[in-house]
Amino acid sequence: MNKPITPQEMSYDNYGPLYAARKKVYPQSVSGKFRRIKWALMAACLGVYYFLPFVRWHRGIDAPNQAVLIDFPNRRFYFFFIELWPQEVYYFTGLLILAAVTLFLMNAIGGRIWCGYLCPQTVWTDLFYAVERFFEGDRRERMKKDAAAHRWTARRVYEVVAKHTTWVLIAWWTGGAWVLYFSDAPTLVRDLATFQAPMIAYLWIGILTATTYLLAGHMREQVCTYMCPWPRIQAALTDEWALNVTYKFDRGEKRCSVKKAAELRALGEHVGDCVDCYQCVAVCPTGIDIRDGAQLECIQCGLCIDACDNVMAKIGRPTGLIGYDNDINIQRRQQGKPPVYRIVRPRTLIYGLVIVIVGGIMLYALATRSLLDANVLHDRNPVAVKLSDGSIRNAYTMRLLNKSGFDRVIAIDIDGPANATLHVVGADSVVPDRPEIVIGRDQTTELRLLVTAPETDKPEKSIPVHFHVTDIGLGVVASVTDNFVVP
Repeated sequence: MNKPITPQEMSYDNYGPLYAARKKVYPQSVSGKFRRIKWALMAACLGVYYFLPFVRWHRGIDAPNQAVLIDFPNRRFYFFFIELWPQEVYYFTGLLILAAVTLFLMNAIGGRIWCGYLCPQTVWTDLFYAVERFFEGDRRERMKKDAAAHRWTARRVYEVVAKHTTWVLIAWWTGGAWVLYFSDAPTLVRDLATFQAPMIAYLWIGILTATTYLLAGHMREQVCTYMCPWPRIQAALTDEWALNVTYKFDRGEKRCSVKKAAELRALGEHVGDCVDCYQCVAVCPTGIDIRDGAQLECIQCGLCIDACDNVMAKIGRPTGLIGYDNDINIQRRQQGKPPVYRIVRPRTLIYGLVIVIVGGIMLYALATRSLLDANVLHDRNPVAVKLSDGSIRNAYTMRLLNKSGFDRVIAIDIDGPANATLHVVGADSVVPDRPEIVIGRDQTTELRLLVTAPETDKPEKSIPVHFHVTDIGLGVVASVTDNFVVP
């Protein structure tokens, strides 16, 4: 019989803390191929984010000329030549599907490519690290200064104040750039500078400034390790063929110093190429040792590859001790077989096919979508009215959408009950029974329609009625169907 656990045995002293205290990470700067790739992608991503709101795109008179704009007051989304209305929200669903499947494909090919190179947390943290190194020095200098935190010289005060001030300025411009996507950028910048902008703009700038400063300046690797769900999802999606940043232990073990390795080789003993210099740990932004194998904290940024390659080049050994590889190839090398890489396999083909299909559907829908839409709603109370002469009248509410940048003159025809007539409340037309209406550019117009049919000897309870909306100038037709109800 199990002995019951006493309250004393359940105490904090017996089990320790519920969470691990953070150990500050001091990543060392490194040069190499992957570091240059990260710099280039950082410049491209930040350049697009900060300056895209200022790109202009002519859409016609009185139309917004900002290339990318989320216009909430007018319920529009503009992306260069594309203009989306609230009724077309399904395009955003398609974009979300494409983004998710593209992330799966990236993972199937090269592991956490997104995390290491493109994730906003990684990009802004890299930028904040660069600022920190500029003012406080590299890894060793920062560690010494933090260890002597009680020695506050004038120089040290300047470094800390300058670093945090620069961080706040970057975070402030990050929040400011975000709100520029929701209003005309030059106008909003002027209003912000003169304190005439809406309070909601200042509120969101403040929120995004605070979150950027905290996440990129202080929380850093904690976000990737504890807050982000993608490491857990990625572990479930990966397979044995996915290329991940890997320490090739078949070549690196056993580890020893350069001098000791030379002595052992002279005696004919086998030693690995790893010299236990810990440079891969020093440059890691999450502070892990890649030689311990696959780990949740590893964002696979490739900086440990650069650090290791630099060391290998200095001691005259082949580079690539750490690189993008998989466990299958490690086993094959141990067996004396050449490595095999399978980028194209069922998993990647399925992901690629889904991307092509969804992307193709979206492109087709965009290319063939009509800029003139019509919707009709039948009155519910009463559904139908019998007039004094015996004829039957049904009432409808029609909503017309003119998505083009010019006014349209449209005519409305009906096809349904025999000898039925159509009248638009509040609109007169020179053509009997064929109302002509002017719809303003980029507008929605609501009409009240009355359809009247003469009494018949053999009435049907419900007759389909088709409304045809025709652009008289261009011949574009939009059709919508409802029912004509007989009481």
